[in-house]
Amino acid sequence: MPLPQMFKKGRAYIIISIITVGLLLLLEYNKPKKVNWFPSYVTHHKIPYGTYVLNELMEGFYPERILQVTRPPFEFLQNRADVAGAYFFVNESVYFGDSELNTLLDWVDQGNTLFVASKGFDEKLLDTLHLEEEYLYSTEDLEPEFHYKLVNPKLAAKEISFSKNYNARTFGKIDTLNTVVLGEVRKNADSVQTTSKGINAIKQPFGQGTIVLSTFPEAFTNYFILKDEHRDYTAGLLSYLPTSGTILMDNHYKSGKSFYTSPMYLFLNTKEFKWAYYLVLIGALVYVIFEGKRKQRAIPIVTPLKNQTLAFTRTIADMYFENGEQKQITTHKIAYFLDYIRTRLHISTQNQDEAFLNRLAIRSNNDPADVQKLFKLIEKLQGKAQISDTELEELNKKIEAFKAKVDGK
Repeated sequence: MPLPQMFKKGRAYIIISIITVGLLLLLEYNKPKKVNWFPSYVTHHKIPYGTYVLNELMEGFYPERILQVTRPPFEFLQNRADVAGAYFFVNESVYFGDSELNTLLDWVDQGNTLFVASKGFDEKLLDTLHLEEEYLYSTEDLEPEFHYKLVNPKLAAKEISFSKNYNARTFGKIDTLNTVVLGEVRKNADSVQTTSKGINAIKQPFGQGTIVLSTFPEAFTNYFILKDEHRDYTAGLLSYLPTSGTILMDNHYKSGKSFYTSPMYLFLNTKEFKWAYYLVLIGALVYVIFEGKRKQRAIPIVTPLKNQTLAFTRTIADMYFENGEQKQITTHKIAYFLDYIRTRLHISTQNQDEAFLNRLAIRSNNDPADVQKLFKLIEKLQGKAQISDTELEELNKKIEAFKAKVDGK
């Protein structure tokens, strides 16, 4: 294929790929955002199970009485023991520690109100109020539906339905002498269970104050209040708050985060910023793949320096040999051979007696007779003042043969 046609074909593929990616991004951008059903109950969250609407309504109805509390109740009441009114808790679950619960109960005993909407309560709190929890299940419906109603006829609140739960928590046992039933929940009658109704909201005096408990915290969420006429049910429960004093809105016991510490939250939580961030990442990747490849320099091949030690050694040896310095060459040869025995075979060469020769033969895999011949030749050459070329060559051959046996050749 000619080079210009190949470039045109490659450019067409690149354009098609860019258009495809652009269309996918456009479809993804216009896709409806999934609803976040996480039960956060956080004040400023506008998701279905946030409490933004509740707090806006409370701020509107009681502009001078609402106080948002972000600290734990134990810490807040220790520093503000003089505050009076109601402490309002709403969350998926609210469990106090023993010390914190005692502090709250002491505060209620002084004439204040504790209002808790939660799917679970402390065992100590239930024991104190002589309550027991039970569950109401709907086993026959694929999408269970429960019906909630306030029992006080003065509230004129009609029964409402809620289908986002698979069970409803109720108070199975109450102290009928001290407990006032505020609300009930029922399920559609079925043939499996006989119990189809239970108590889900109660009020009980405690000392000079009052405790209100509800097992239906969803009644205070954005989704519930804004759906149909459900807000009347929420308003009916809120009517049990005192008519005077400060209303402390708890922001500590929340399933969701009250604030975000990640700097990327703004980008990833805003649709436009999120896709702008993704486009920058994709653009950077494309740049690295195409532009980086085009401008990358060729890495030159650096030839490593040659090891000249062997050549230098041969030069020195040739110089000695040409000048007739066989005696010096022999002396160096013997010294290097003895050093080889000490470093390679780890045998001392100080005493070259019969025991030394036998140990050397065993450790070097050589014949004892050959070892004795080699060292006799060394002893002979060490005693001579002049050495011939033939004698030097014979010494070299015997040393090389000895080393070959050591290396297993």
